[in-house]
Formats: sequence, structure tokens, C-alpha cells
Amino acid sequence: MATGFFTDTTVCIGCKACEVACKQWNQLPDDGFFFTGMSYDNTLDLGATTWRHVAFVERPVPLSGQSTGFGDFSWLLMSDVCKHCERAGCLEVCPTGAIVRTEFDSVFIQPDVCNGCGYCIPACPFGVVDRRPDDGRAWKCTLCYDRLQDGMEPACSKACPTDSIIYGDIDELRVIAAERVETLHGRGVTEAYLYGVDVANQPGTEGLNAFFLLVDEPEVYNLPPDPVVPTKKQLQSWAGVAAGTVGMLAAAVGAVLAARRSS
Repeated sequence: MATGFFTDTTVCIGCKACEVACKQWNQLPDDGFFFTGMSYDNTLDLGATTWRHVAFVERPVPLSGQSTGFGDFSWLLMSDVCKHCERAGCLEVCPTGAIVRTEFDSVFIQPDVCNGCGYCIPACPFGVVDRRPDDGRAWKCTLCYDRLQDGMEPACSKACPTDSIIYGDIDELRVIAAERVETLHGRGVTEAYLYGVDVANQPGTEGLNAFFLLVDEPEVYNLPPDPVVPTKKQLQSWAGVAAGTVGMLAAAVGAVLAARRSS
């Protein structure tokens, strides 16, 4: 059964319980204690030791359907994670078979097979996969594969106090997400939409097993507007190489014939 996350950013309160639960369960080291100057964000982005990241976006724009004492201002909060793409670029380029698709349809890196080549890092259109400097191997969210095998839900969604992160069957999550968008539209939040919900919504990845409800452009949340798995462009690349080769041959033959005529 395909499972994953639906993250409703409109009910995220930025508590970071998901970040803490992820680090605790997966025994990930801290990222250092420093002030980034980026609002209340002290982890900045996803990485080898940060498999959940709560983004704090401060906008000089009000959110439709809401009024605050701050005037033209609104917070956007989002807990980001590996998207476990339906077509995963990291998995397709891995030369050792370290990255596999699990029975839950998640994308899992086997640390005992990974040789640290790093091919998976540029193949991820979201910049999720990262290598640890101490061992050189690639790491990212496992969707708490060990918990799923024991019938438990992932630590992050279990810890979320507002159900901003919901774990479950992908088809059921899509129904919940569509209903939530409809509800928000009815309340005047007309900006609400789904990001990566299926192949029609995001053909470059053929849909995400961790998709989001957003209320602004993807770039505002540091998400690519039109992510594409690099291997989807292989045919175009080879066609370009073939066309270039034919053009060079034609030019060479033309030059030889022109030289013979002139002599």
C-alpha cells in the first residue's frame, strides 16, 4: 500500500515538535546552536542531519479571509521533508542499488550499501539528499521505515499537535486534501491549492508521496515551481546529441566537397 504525508501548512504553528521527534527517533545529531537571523528558523534547510525542517516565512501580505492587528502581514509556516517522489531521481541514478522503493512506496537509502558517490544529490530536484561530512554517505528521511514495519506511524506526524502533518494511505490523503482546499476556499482563503498531489499536478516527478497544501507560490516556501527528475530528460538529451552529431558530419562533408570544387 502506498503511504505518505499530507502537510496542511495553514494549521502549522511552527512548534517544531516534528523536528524534535524526528531527531529523537532517528538519533540524529544537533545542527549546532547559533542564531541564523532568519526569523525563528534555526535549521535553515533539510540536510544529512535534519530530515524535518520547519520554515518560517514572514510576508508583508495579508492572508485572505483573515484579519490581524499587524495590518498587511502574515506568517507562512511549513514543515518540509523528503517528498518520496513517485519517480525518484535519486533512486534512478544510484549505481549500487543502495536506494530502494519500500513496500510502503517510500524511498529508502540503505546506509550499509551506500558508497558515498553522491550521484543522488544533484538528481534530487528538491535538494533533499545530503552527505554527512564524517562518513560521506547519503542520508535523508526514511519515512520512519522501522516504525512502519512495526505498525506505528512516523514520529513527526505522531508528534504534530495540530495535525498539520497527516500520515496515511495516499489515496485517502488526496481526498482529505481536496476537501480541505474546498473548505478553505469557502472561508475566503482562495489562494489555497495542492502542490505535488498527483502526476497531473506535477508531471516532472509524477506526483509526490509527501505533498502539501500551500497558500502562496512554491518559491515562497523554497520549493521549486516545476521540479523535474533529471532522468526524464535523457531522451531529449540524446536527441540533442544525435542532432549535433549529424550537423557536424554534414558540415564536414560540405567542407570537403567545397574544397574539391575549388581545387
